[in-house]
Amino acid sequence: EARNRRGGGGGWRRHPAQYLWARPIITRPINGSPIMRICVVGAGAIGGMLGVKLALSGHDVTLILRGANLEAVRQNGMKLIEEDGKELLARPARVTSVIAEAGVQDVVILGMKAHQVAAIAAELPAIMHEKTRVVTMQNGIPWWYFHKLPGAWEGTPIRAVDPDGVIAQSIAVDRVIGSVVYPASEVIQPGIIKVIEGNRFTLGELDGGDTPSIREIADAFKTAGFKAPISRDIRSEIWLKVWGNLSFNPISALTHATLEDICLYAPTRELAAAMMREAQTIGEALGVQFKVSLEKRIAGAQAVGQHKTSMLQDVEQGRPLELQALVASVMELGRITQKPTPTIDAVYALTSLLANTLQQHKATLRLA
Repeated sequence: EARNRRGGGGGWRRHPAQYLWARPIITRPINGSPIMRICVVGAGAIGGMLGVKLALSGHDVTLILRGANLEAVRQNGMKLIEEDGKELLARPARVTSVIAEAGVQDVVILGMKAHQVAAIAAELPAIMHEKTRVVTMQNGIPWWYFHKLPGAWEGTPIRAVDPDGVIAQSIAVDRVIGSVVYPASEVIQPGIIKVIEGNRFTLGELDGGDTPSIREIADAFKTAGFKAPISRDIRSEIWLKVWGNLSFNPISALTHATLEDICLYAPTRELAAAMMREAQTIGEALGVQFKVSLEKRIAGAQAVGQHKTSMLQDVEQGRPLELQALVASVMELGRITQKPTPTIDAVYALTSLLANTLQQHKATLRLA
C-alpha cells in the first residue's frame, strides 16, 4: 500500500521548508548501488537515526517500533534533528510493531539494546531470505564473539548475553555483520530524535573478510551520510568501546555523574582506570590489539563533556540496565581466560543491586 502511494514521481521534496521529506523511489539504483529492503528492529535513538537517513537516501525502509513512538511515527513520520539543528523528516515504507509484517528483507539492523534481542530473535527468520544479512548494533561483548574466531575458544557461547542460546539458534552466524556504534543521540519525544554527536558506524565481517554484501551495506550507510569504515578486526574495535562502557556506564549510574565529571574527579577517574586495566588484560589474552592508550581513552570520554551515559539515562527513566552485555560479559571472559576482575566484580555487584532495587519498586532515580 505504501509503495503504491509513492507512485513513480516520488523523489525528495521540501515539506515544509525546514524539513526534508522522504518518499523513497525503489525502482532504480542509488549512486550505482542497488536499493535495498532494510528493516530496523528497534528504531529508537540510534535505530531511528539510521532509519530516517536510509529512507531519505532512497532505500525501502521498515521501522519496528512500540508504544507512543510507534503511534507518533505512524501519524507524523520520524523527525531527526541533526547536530547543526537541521531537521529531517522521513516517512518509511512501513512502520509496525509486528516483525512479520515487515516482509522479507535484504538487511536487518538490530537497533535495540543487548538484553532485548533474545525476546525477538525467534521472529527474525520470518523476514529473511537466503542472503539476508543481520547487522548487530548492541553495545558490549556480542553473543557471537567466539564464532568464526580460530583458537581454543572458537564457538564458545557468551552466556551473559545469550543465556539460553536463543539468539544463536535464531540467527545463523553466517548472516551476522558486527558493528560499533559511535554516534550519541536521544529520543527527545515520541517520533523525534536529536543527534548529540557523531556519525560513524564501523562494520566488520566476523572472520575479517571483505565481502560484496558488507560493501553494499557500507555504501548504503555512506550514501545516507554516515561514515562506515569496514574493519578487518571488528573485535578490537568493539573492545575499544567496551573499554569505556564497562567502566563509565556503571559508575555514572551509581553516582549520577556525567562523563566529564567522572574523569575530572580523581577517585572515580582512578576507579574507571582500574576497571579498564583489568579488561585490557582480558582482551590482550584474547588477542585484542588496543589501538589507543588507556589515558587517551579516558581523555576521549572526558572530551565528550557533560553527557549522561545510556545507563544513567536508564536509571532516570526506570528502564532495565545493560549490565549483562557491558559488564557481566567481560567478567565471563575473565573467567574463560583465567584473569581476575575484582574491581569490575565490585562495581557490577553495586550496580546490579541498584538495578534490582529500582525494578522491585518500579522506581526511577533522578537528581533534582
